[in-house]
Amino acid sequence: MSEPQAAPTADRSWLLEAFKGLGCLLIVVHHLAFYGPMADVVAQAWPRLMAWLDAHGRLAVQVFLVCGGYLTANSLAKLGTLSPLQCCRLGLKRYLRLALPLLAALSLTVLVTELLRPIFNHDSLSPPPDLGQALAHVFLLQHVLGMDGLSAGVWYVAVDVQLFMSAVLLTWLAQQVQTRWPALSQRQWLEWWWYVLVAASWWWWNRHPGLEDWNLYFLGAYGLGWLAHASRQGHHRTLHMGALLLLCAVAWHLEPRWQVVTACSVAICLAAAPQSCLSGQALTVGPLRSMMGWLSQISYSVFVVHFAVSLVVNALVSHWWSADLTANAMGMMASVGLSILAGATLYAQVERPMATGRRWVFWAACFMASAVLAMQLKQML
Repeated sequence: MSEPQAAPTADRSWLLEAFKGLGCLLIVVHHLAFYGPMADVVAQAWPRLMAWLDAHGRLAVQVFLVCGGYLTANSLAKLGTLSPLQCCRLGLKRYLRLALPLLAALSLTVLVTELLRPIFNHDSLSPPPDLGQALAHVFLLQHVLGMDGLSAGVWYVAVDVQLFMSAVLLTWLAQQVQTRWPALSQRQWLEWWWYVLVAASWWWWNRHPGLEDWNLYFLGAYGLGWLAHASRQGHHRTLHMGALLLLCAVAWHLEPRWQVVTACSVAICLAAAPQSCLSGQALTVGPLRSMMGWLSQISYSVFVVHFAVSLVVNALVSHWWSADLTANAMGMMASVGLSILAGATLYAQVERPMATGRRWVFWAACFMASAVLAMQLKQML
């Protein structure tokens, strides 16, 4: 397991680390409350807490989306002129970085699901995949093709790749347009387009659940992160923040939703925070800061592996102490802790090493083999 970093580097943002770390914990607990029978027992003692986590814990997704848009804007701003080949390479690099930990986690999830099925008859267990469904997961096409996901949060990974490619292609397009019409800079073209896309997403696309497997549905939150970064690069930060607030106010007026408030709040924090909050120098280095930085670093691995961990803990606690409040409450806490440990291991062994085509072939083959084995176990058990 990788160890917490001793100190933050100068170019790391403690604010982004806090958002990602806390968001990671919230989404893990949300899925425990949403899927697991342990939460049903704990809800007898704390009904309001479990109801809130069930209904609103997924607001952490908005935090991830805004932070993702901000970080993508920051990385693309450091690049020079993009060629179509470079755009393809950036997209492939992003896919590989996300796919390797996901395929490793899915390999575990499909096997755990089948091994637990004889003692844990619960709706959270997915049916064993067929080969077509497994292959769709390899290329992140399962929801686009109308197939169920084999783990919680798989849809988010697919949408993340779509959103990243949208940002890359929009940056390339702005470069081409600026060359033809130089009256506006590339940055200005991008800002105008992102404002239009954010408005279109929050005011129309995001209000249609049928689009939630596509980037259009999430461009509002992602674009707010991009615009928060852009506001820090210009000379009219107050004007930019006012525009962000106006976009979100109209979205709230059209349809009041906590997703709008959450995304807008995170974006305003990123846009308005002092530079020291985004440079890693705002807080004195200490155990809490180091731990939050570490949790932020492994957050993606925790996100993709925690569902398999929660299945195991739910099955064992439900099998031995199905009605015991203390055991189920401790089981939920243990599931969070074990998810973090599993995520740290996955990060060290799979996510942190360089994502190469050869490693992708290995993990894709492991996942397909796991899917075939899961189908065999279904027939045997």
